[in-house]
Amino acid sequence: MEGSPLETADTRWWRDAAIYQIYVRSFADGDGDGTGDLAGVRAKLPYLVELGVDALWFTPWYLSPLADGGYDVADYRTIDPAFGTLAEAEKLIAEARELGIRTIIDVVPNHVSDQHAWFRAALAAGPGSPERALFHFRTGRGEHGEIPPNDWVSEFGGTPWTRLADGEWYLHLFAAEQPDLNWAHPAVRREHEDVLRFWFERGVAGVRIDSAALLAKDPALPDFTAGRDPHPYVDLDELHEIYRSWRAIADAYDAVFVGEVWLPDTERFVRYLRPDELHTAFNFTFLSCPWDAGRLRAAIEETLAEHAPVGAPATWVLCNHDVTRTVTRYGREETGFDFAAKEFGTPTDLRLGTRRARAAALLSLALPGAVYLYQGEELGLPEADVPLDRIQDPMHRRSGGKDPGRDGCRVPLPWEARAPYAGFGSAVEPWLPQPESWSSYAADLQAADPGSLLTLYREALRLRRTGPGFGDGSMRWLESAPGVLAFARDGGAGEGEGPAGAVICVVNLSAAPAPLPAHTEVLLTSGPLADGRLPQDTAVWLRG
Repeated sequence: MEGSPLETADTRWWRDAAIYQIYVRSFADGDGDGTGDLAGVRAKLPYLVELGVDALWFTPWYLSPLADGGYDVADYRTIDPAFGTLAEAEKLIAEARELGIRTIIDVVPNHVSDQHAWFRAALAAGPGSPERALFHFRTGRGEHGEIPPNDWVSEFGGTPWTRLADGEWYLHLFAAEQPDLNWAHPAVRREHEDVLRFWFERGVAGVRIDSAALLAKDPALPDFTAGRDPHPYVDLDELHEIYRSWRAIADAYDAVFVGEVWLPDTERFVRYLRPDELHTAFNFTFLSCPWDAGRLRAAIEETLAEHAPVGAPATWVLCNHDVTRTVTRYGREETGFDFAAKEFGTPTDLRLGTRRARAAALLSLALPGAVYLYQGEELGLPEADVPLDRIQDPMHRRSGGKDPGRDGCRVPLPWEARAPYAGFGSAVEPWLPQPESWSSYAADLQAADPGSLLTLYREALRLRRTGPGFGDGSMRWLESAPGVLAFARDGGAGEGEGPAGAVICVVNLSAAPAPLPAHTEVLLTSGPLADGRLPQDTAVWLRG
């Protein structure tokens, strides 16, 4: 696109990009029907430019019954009418690119919607048909086939098998409305490769791969045995051949991949980041880490060490559309994140959580590699308490009402403090209700407040983009007191020494104010210094 700021940009932009995650349904409502849409995103592009991000990652915007927030895709080549049209998506991609912002889309290769044409055809064709071979259909166990084919447990709880009237069962690792595809079938592979080309041709710069380690299954679909190696459906070796074929397609378009790869084994994890596979993968070690200096340092060191052998950049993420919002999580007694530990009524100190979230923002933005920012994180939004009768997330339903689900981090954003529904759209109530306090977090209020979290993010992202010593590269730990993290973003000095001109990041998680290392300039602080010292739960960027 002639004149675009990206025309002469480095093709390795993804190694140190600041990427903003957009959950379209909750970002901004352009047509006033209570649901976020592409028109709303286009209207907010100036806001995103001013924020200073390099790319937008869109969670699924395709045709979907929304049984799982869009991760049940009915047609990959059609935008859901609630969000707009394919022409609008193409226009959004082009307009963002003209403003210097790339677009990353989501693909969900493990499963499709039960409304997808393939699955509807499989239901109509019946047992033993070629149409059913695209999925995992099986007869049940027991005298009359009444017992599921194996003992696996769904990612959303309960059995991952649903029985049809004809007696066969089909596999769905997530909700029943999300039947798993059979990746041993060549038609499944061809279709997804065609979908990648479809979107790359429309200017998409990258693809985020949902549940990237789950696609391939042991063809026998055996019962699960703890400690079994290989696992029957997680991290099977066949996945790497799939991603090598995808990488060849991406390379032809200078496009990139980021994988959602939840694996505790770092050696297995890094295999996905070999030079002929995925470019990057999400860093769940850091995301789920408690607010503890020792644990955070270990998470950072582990992340950098596991990426080093393959030369892949790390990614730093504090929260996303599935995870309790940072302000809320850091204001609790247990500051880490675990899906199994989520429950209603957990006490939260939002003032404490906000102070820590401000410090965590400077920490994550100073680390080497790329960083992901979830919409509303720059506003310091807390996790919302969604009324029980308004919760839509299937995790809540499938847990028997015990799990609050993920809707609390998906509540529509507040844009204007004095407008109806905090300026999300018009006078129509949003698809999820906003808390009464939502207008106090509105972007227009924070834009005018030099002490707001939005202002902090804008300045931090400006420095990160324009100043030396940020982004991709190396880091060195500096000598510091217990409970204090300190590192320099410049090479050439031994541990304990901050090289002249380097960017130095210090985060104080101890109870006592911490002295600052030698420096020539204070670039940015997450909170006021106290007599030249760094208070508890505060971070600072210094020029060495």
